Amino acid sequence: MLWLSLMYVITSTMLAWSQSRGFVYAYYVLRTISNILSQGSILCVSVAYAADVVESGKRAFAFSWITGLLSASHVLGNLLARFLPEKYIFDITIALLLCPLIYMYVFLRETVAYAPRQDEESTWQTRIFRGVSKRYRSMRDAAIIVIRSQTLRGISIVSFFYQLGMTGISNVLLYYLEAAFGFTKNQFSEILIVVEAGSIVSQLLVLPLVNPLVGEKVVLCIGLVASIAYALFYGLAWASWVAYLSASFGVIYALVDPATYAIISQASRSADQGKAQGFIAGIQAIASFLSPLAMSPLTAWFLSDNAPFNCKGFSIVCASVCMVLSFVYACLLKPENWSSQNSDQDNIEEQEAPLLCSSSG
Repeated sequence: MLWLSLMYVITSTMLAWSQSRGFVYAYYVLRTISNILSQGSILCVSVAYAADVVESGKRAFAFSWITGLLSASHVLGNLLARFLPEKYIFDITIALLLCPLIYMYVFLRETVAYAPRQDEESTWQTRIFRGVSKRYRSMRDAAIIVIRSQTLRGISIVSFFYQLGMTGISNVLLYYLEAAFGFTKNQFSEILIVVEAGSIVSQLLVLPLVNPLVGEKVVLCIGLVASIAYALFYGLAWASWVAYLSASFGVIYALVDPATYAIISQASRSADQGKAQGFIAGIQAIASFLSPLAMSPLTAWFLSDNAPFNCKGFSIVCASVCMVLSFVYACLLKPENWSSQNSDQDNIEEQEAPLLCSSSG
């Protein structure tokens, strides 16, 4: 995970060094490459690492703290961006990005048992071929793990439709609010800060208290119902204050992610935590790619004078259908607990060169 974080440090260094046109272009090129290689991977590996070092019954608590602290970082990041002098932003960004690198190097221990290296004197072509083959086998194994598990198959469908809807809304929301109600970027930023602040409380305090009583599936369904209400209120908003009401549901639907991580973790054995989390993260990435392809033109159409009927938020209402499908599949889930059913097999030691097989310090 160190090299994933290092990529973000390198890209931010470009703008800290100079903000000329050439450096800005170089920044976007490096940022695109780093996103291709590592977007979503850091959180995925963090969740897998937590699963390695935390007992099965306490993982939902750990995941809620991970996502809650992530929300806290979003709030603090927005506040820093608004109040810091512009000339210091990128310097402070680099310093903040270096902190997790130092922490991981000093305090975190490796949880993967690497296989001993062989054929050190082989040619570079052979090494590349073997590396690609190992990565292919690891991705194939991840797909098999998810396909063979009823719970993992179900949660992958839930995650796909949820991400399909939420990503679409996130991509067009500012454009929609600005065109429909005259919202400014500052107003939109204030809404996000308030929602993120509320989600910190729900993830750090509410989820650890509620989860032992009702379980991850119920928490997931509650979060999905809130996401449906969030989308419908935005899509059918008849006044600007309704947008604030809709945003308040973000405090509840923030529980979807930690509940999803917990269900995936319980349905996977220790050696497969990263593979399962990584494969489903890949499914979410596909949804994030597909969603704007439909949402952006649909939103532009209904905000234009050529709309077939008067419903400026129709695209967001359509996105709510994805959340409804996600909720239906979530209700059909039958969460498994691998550790209780397969405790003997889970103790078998496996050595391989992992691709998100487990986390790395």
